[in-house]
Amino acid sequence: MRLLRTDQQHPDPAWHGRIMGLMLGIALLWPMLVASEFKPWQLFDAQSLRATGRFLAAFVPPAHSAEFLQLVLAASWQTVAIATAGLTLALLGAIPLTLVVTESLSISRLGTGRMKLGAVVIRQAVRWLLVLLRSVPELVWALLLVRIVGLGPTAGVLAIALTYCGMLGKVYAEILESSDHHATDALLANGSGRLAALFYGALPQAATELISYTVYRWECAIRGSVVMGFVGAGGLGQRMDESLKMLAGGEVSTMLLVFVLLVTGADVVSKLLRRRLG
Repeated sequence: MRLLRTDQQHPDPAWHGRIMGLMLGIALLWPMLVASEFKPWQLFDAQSLRATGRFLAAFVPPAHSAEFLQLVLAASWQTVAIATAGLTLALLGAIPLTLVVTESLSISRLGTGRMKLGAVVIRQAVRWLLVLLRSVPELVWALLLVRIVGLGPTAGVLAIALTYCGMLGKVYAEILESSDHHATDALLANGSGRLAALFYGALPQAATELISYTVYRWECAIRGSVVMGFVGAGGLGQRMDESLKMLAGGEVSTMLLVFVLLVTGADVVSKLLRRRLG
């Protein structure tokens, strides 16, 4: 009976720790909310509600003239092309960098198990290069590249390639490091090169994760290419920026719907590829 009463009084033995963790989280989060000037109650202000209503009312009905739909279709195709070309360039850069920074593919780990100083310096330099590339958002790269190569899709392609090269290189290395190394170690121990060890040892173990992440990054590249269009990098975003400046809510509504369809299509492609590999 005494044990039953104790359980009823303390149904969760860890409740003290949970309460303390919650209080600590609030104490850490509150200064950040203050610093970010987060004021969600402004959304429910009468003036804000009226402005929101007028803004959303302009979205109905979506623009659907044949001429405008042709422009949107061309811009959407350009957006997908920018994302695909940028991701392809990022892959061309990320794959060799992944070979350098992935320790399980390093021949210098064999034998004594100690890396030479030159190998350590090269690997660390490549790691810092990946950090630099992914630290700068693609929008910032686009702003810089628009000044160099001018307005148009070229800036968007290069911006995606630079940022996503750093992202893909880092995540690819982590995926390969977390997979089973037995096949890779056996190939390297018998004199195989890094590329052969990658294609016949590491990739079969991590192919599903690698492809899933790559397709997810392609979806992110589509979203990113739309955003970069607002700084003159072409595609659907540039058309949307023009419509917003002209206060053409119906056109913006149509482009938002098309954008949702693009992301949905990328998600369908990702599921199909995972199902084929699974």
